Amino acid sequence: MAVVIVKELVTESDLARMKEEYDNYVKIVVDIENSILAAGGEWHAAAEKALLNWGSVQQNLWGGGLDLETGEVDYISLINTRPSLNNSQEVSDES
Repeated sequence: MAVVIVKELVTESDLARMKEEYDNYVKIVVDIENSILAAGGEWHAAAEKALLNWGSVQQNLWGGGLDLETGEVDYISLINTRPSLNNSQEVSDES
């Protein structure tokens, strides 16, 4: 599964292509400082690595998932567990 870095708003055709490749769920990692999203990969770590290679900083990256059928977003990923910032896989700070 390929990872795609998105720097602009995702269009309906982008979502349709994702639905084809990922069925109804795609893993996402967001760089909250630069407003960039990476989608895809078998693990969140693949999208995280793509953003780190792009120049993102680890502390700004948070993972979750997108249900492509309902549009619902979850905020759960192993990469979110950081003892100094977040003690669980789920993002606990809404901001």
